[in-house]
Amino acid sequence: MAYEFLVGWRYLYTGRRSRAVWVGFALALAVCLVGIALFYFSGSAEQHGLAKGAGAVLTLAGGIGMAASLLLGLFSTFTAVSILGLSIGIAILIWVLSVTSGFEEEFRNRVLGVNAHIVVIKYGQDFYEYREVMKTSKKIEGVQAAAPFTLTDMMVAKGNRLANVLVKGVDPKLVGTVLEMPEQVEIPKGTTSKDMPRLLLSSKDAKGKAAADMPTVILGRELAEKLDVKVGEPVRLISPLTAMDGTAIPGTAEMPRSVDFRVSGIFYSGFNEYDTRLVYVHMRESQSFFNQGDVVYGVELKVDDVYNARPLAKTISAALHAMADRDETLYRTIDWSELNRNLFTALRIQKLVLQIIFGFIVVVGAFNVLAALAMLVIRKTREIAILKSMGVSPMGIARIFQSAGIIVWLIGTSLGLAWGYLGCLLLRRYGFPLEAKVYLISELPIKMDISEFLLTAAFALGVCFLATLYPALRAARLHPVDGLRYE
Repeated sequence: MAYEFLVGWRYLYTGRRSRAVWVGFALALAVCLVGIALFYFSGSAEQHGLAKGAGAVLTLAGGIGMAASLLLGLFSTFTAVSILGLSIGIAILIWVLSVTSGFEEEFRNRVLGVNAHIVVIKYGQDFYEYREVMKTSKKIEGVQAAAPFTLTDMMVAKGNRLANVLVKGVDPKLVGTVLEMPEQVEIPKGTTSKDMPRLLLSSKDAKGKAAADMPTVILGRELAEKLDVKVGEPVRLISPLTAMDGTAIPGTAEMPRSVDFRVSGIFYSGFNEYDTRLVYVHMRESQSFFNQGDVVYGVELKVDDVYNARPLAKTISAALHAMADRDETLYRTIDWSELNRNLFTALRIQKLVLQIIFGFIVVVGAFNVLAALAMLVIRKTREIAILKSMGVSPMGIARIFQSAGIIVWLIGTSLGLAWGYLGCLLLRRYGFPLEAKVYLISELPIKMDISEFLLTAAFALGVCFLATLYPALRAARLHPVDGLRYE
């Protein structure tokens, strides 16, 4: 194939020495340098977001302009345009894949920062044997830690401000072993899992004796801002069946309690859904709120490999049913992907649809390659006839034009991957802001995966190869007499 590649390159190469090409290259270089200066020397994104955005656009535009000038100096206009079209399509596809992969990874990290890898719940409301469940689960290989928790839908009030929240009761000594929540506490700064017993206090100890004057609570940042509450100030947790003034709602059988808590910390997970609704209290305090005794909602587990959580959950379920000596379903184990199935399913579908849509840009670039090679066959009719008269087989002629298409793919893909990588770096450094209440995260996430780069290059190779078939077959069928008839 070395001979075919050499001839294919010679057919593509024009080597025009035009002053306009170098003038265009110089102007594009100047634009690129101005963009780099604006981007890297404009300060923080918060203060100079417009300048950094303009710098990123100018840097990419200058890079494309320089590449276009060089391509016009090396190849014909038709070939240069086809290479540019292919490279821009690949770059856009890389950006889309990196952003969608970034969203998927960011949501996964946010979810796993607040939720455990596996959750064990029991059908019914009498989950009192949770200690045996924790002991059995930790014996299974791959399980690192276990911790109990309670979960209640309640309301929190501060003065006239009111919010619907999800109150999660946790064991302060164990919560740091299964969740990243202690590291997410912003106030007090530098909080670790060792500080949780000091931050989450209960009004009574394990023996029922008075332990603290007022139980404590940890709120999310967005919730704290909504309630206008700071660390050290009191808030009131209210059951949905209780009015603000403590009177029972007519028609209820009993009046649930409302308890005052002191805010001991504020956490920030970066996931707006949790920062506006989740509240942490001591598990003993949440149990005594409804006088349920030593009963929990479920047990949270942390595993070694989050991607192995689903099969491990099935193993844990079988072990728990064997422990209970029951054939019917008693416990349900839910891994993190099933717990957030709607979110991750939506992300996967969105990524697939965007791949298909923006993949058509690469297909359009391949049509440009087809048109350029078809024009090349028309221009090189005489050369094809001479080669055939010298004994080159039709398959050899076809391989020459396929080699020309591969050269176009190689140059276009290299430029596209380079621009895609550069664009992702600029987006990551720029820190494109997002509306957290809409997108759940505050900054556009970027994740560059080498496998996605390689798959994009392979996809472009496939469509370019298909685009070379028609010109190559047309050149192979050309008769030497037809090519030399008017010579």
